[in-house]
Amino acid sequence: MTIRKQGCSFLFGALVFIAIAGLVIVTGTPVAGEEKKKNLPARGISVSPEYTGVIISQGDDVSIDVIITNRGRRDENIDLKVTSIPEGWKAWIKTYSFGVTGVHVESDKSKSLTLRAEPKEDMAPGSYTFGIDARTADGKLTSQSRVVVTVKEKKKEKKVKGINIITSYPVLKGPTDAKFEFSLEVENKLDKDSIFNLTSKGPENWEINFKPAYEDKFISSLRLKAGQIQTVAVQVKPYPLATPDQYPIQVKVSSAEAEGDASLTIVLTGTYKLDAGTASGLLSLDAIRGKKANLSFFIQNSGSGTLNNMQFLSIAPENWKVEFSPEKADVLAPEQLKQIEVSITPSDQALVGDYSVGITAQAGRVSKTIELRVTVKASTAWGWIGVGIIVLVLGGLVFLFIRFGRR
Repeated sequence: MTIRKQGCSFLFGALVFIAIAGLVIVTGTPVAGEEKKKNLPARGISVSPEYTGVIISQGDDVSIDVIITNRGRRDENIDLKVTSIPEGWKAWIKTYSFGVTGVHVESDKSKSLTLRAEPKEDMAPGSYTFGIDARTADGKLTSQSRVVVTVKEKKKEKKVKGINIITSYPVLKGPTDAKFEFSLEVENKLDKDSIFNLTSKGPENWEINFKPAYEDKFISSLRLKAGQIQTVAVQVKPYPLATPDQYPIQVKVSSAEAEGDASLTIVLTGTYKLDAGTASGLLSLDAIRGKKANLSFFIQNSGSGTLNNMQFLSIAPENWKVEFSPEKADVLAPEQLKQIEVSITPSDQALVGDYSVGITAQAGRVSKTIELRVTVKASTAWGWIGVGIIVLVLGGLVFLFIRFGRR
């Protein structure tokens, strides 16, 4: 009987403990919540963007979360407005599907909305500030914040590269009056056949044409099967009056789906032309065997490039001697004229008559040759000797005639 009473007392105590614990659990939270509310200010609101400064590229839109918080003990209806919108922009506060001008926020709660800003297409790079204003329905509480959007210049985006252009020699060098020809390998990397347009951009008054490899006809487009590679020649003819310099040429191969380009360069060294002659235009002189005969001739750079290290060469009969003064010309600028003296000494054994002597001025790949006619004459001393012999012969004949004539 005693054990049964003790068991009932223990069971009763446990039930009481559980009931008290449950009551504490059930009533403890509201009590704590009420206690927390008592510690809040009577009223208080704030508006704050998730990011106060962002960077975008030209043409991009902006979407930033804006958090509206009720920090007071009472629920609030809060009006929202974008107060500062830079020129050329559209901005508003919105939820997922519609714009928002006001929001209800319970005590000690927050709600998240979105600031949406859209620039015009040609918005210039720079910093743009947007102001956000929040105020209670009775106008007694306000909160402001701002967002700074920095717009940076957008890099030009190329089309998906479905074309590949390869050139082994993108830089060619030569004189202004030369024709230049680049070789391009064009590969269609698309998964279908396409027609590609061929265009170029070069210096003004230059001729630029496209040709199939090893053909003379000009083309303006190219049909390539998927994965096909074809060689295209780019023929360039400079403007005749172009000065020595570097000239860029841009080549573009494009279709509706893809495009590729290649940068080519031509280095003009100018034109190399040389003239030579005599002031009078005569290319002949008289000479006596074994004696020097002198002649003046000129050389002139009639091209646009400077001629360097000019040498003078001659082709003359055997045992003749040809000398130049000066022996060479280090530099001859465009349009510059220089006078050269040449002395020609015929051989002592040369017979009387006409001979040909070639004179060549040479500077690198350019040269000019003039051909002189040299007339070799006998010395005047031999003429007097001949006269003397004739006089002696005549005198001898007269003497014989007189002596034997008397007999």
